[in-house]
Amino acid sequence: MSKKFDLIVWDWDGTLADSTSMITNAILEAAAQVGLPELTAKTASSIIGLGLRESIQALYGDIPTKQAQALSTQYNINYYAGEREIPLFTGAADTINALNKRGFKLAVATGKGRHGLNLALAHCGLGKLFHATRTVDECFSKPHPQMLDELMDQLVILPERTLMIGDTSYDLLMAKNAGVSSIGVTYGAQTAEQWQHLNPIQQFDSFSSLGRWLLESL
Repeated sequence: MSKKFDLIVWDWDGTLADSTSMITNAILEAAAQVGLPELTAKTASSIIGLGLRESIQALYGDIPTKQAQALSTQYNINYYAGEREIPLFTGAADTINALNKRGFKLAVATGKGRHGLNLALAHCGLGKLFHATRTVDECFSKPHPQMLDELMDQLVILPERTLMIGDTSYDLLMAKNAGVSSIGVTYGAQTAEQWQHLNPIQQFDSFSSLGRWLLESL
């Protein structure tokens, strides 16, 4: 059976890596540490997927530059203190290995910075299995389509042969903006109600069900 897709692009946090609670706590702690108004966990987690600058704008609007820089610095300190402890979801490594062996091109499009993604890839040992990656350091933040556009250009894959997998509306809207199909997952930062209107071809409540579908259906 011929493959429907040639390129599978993964979001990282909340899709492959079980990092939602750590990111949320790093934001909440940073806001308190620099004296900004308290956030709820739901509000803090709602911006996961955006670049850090865009996240601060979404959370606090046009705060003074010094406050924004202080929040950014403190968030990074909090996050990187525990970054090496963030696990992949159960089954993620096996699924990536299996898809690679089956000849799929694999890529990452993430709101993380380049330093953070490189550390995560080194920590999990999967870096060599991804054919290309893009971060918010090189591209516009999601939902702008630049990450996907550049990945497809680099790997010479057409939009109709590309699949984006993510846990937020930012991921799925980026896919829509780039003209590619998407899958949404609810085990990360957002509920299905927040992105169902973007019409993913499938949605999954666990990585195990996602991985099983990918290996059985693509």
